[in-house]
Amino acid sequence: MKHLLIACVCTVLFAVGCGKPFQVYTPPGFIELENQAPTYEYRATTPEGVVVGIQVVDLEGDNSGNLDFWTRALTLQMRDVSGYALLETVDVKSRDGTPGKQLRFGHDEDSKPFVYRLTVYVKDKRLFLFESGGTKGNFERYEKSVDWIGQNLRLK
Repeated sequence: MKHLLIACVCTVLFAVGCGKPFQVYTPPGFIELENQAPTYEYRATTPEGVVVGIQVVDLEGDNSGNLDFWTRALTLQMRDVSGYALLETVDVKSRDGTPGKQLRFGHDEDSKPFVYRLTVYVKDKRLFLFESGGTKGNFERYEKSVDWIGQNLRLK
């Protein structure tokens, strides 16, 4: 009986420790994609190809950067390396109150306008990246659902 109790306690502790470091909900119109690791801890899509995803990066050391550092670094990467135009930066907060920055980008590909949003959070030595994007027309159709995901994202 003692071994059964120890096994149950270990199972519960293992399950709690291995969960995602965030809580996210998938809205109607999207389906969650499985087996997206190691790049994404969460990813969902619509039939039209509007995609959302969450990446989590463990930050090492005392000089691991703050929100301003990562916002600037990611803006430069997206603009100078990937060719996206920064259209707007918006202050946001996750459901748990963690401050973040949402970077709104535009990009044309094969004469089609695309929308890409990157929301950046830094919490407890982790960098959280909430990405969303798609063709402009399709993204606008699902924009309220994408916003809802971000408003209900809880970082642990």
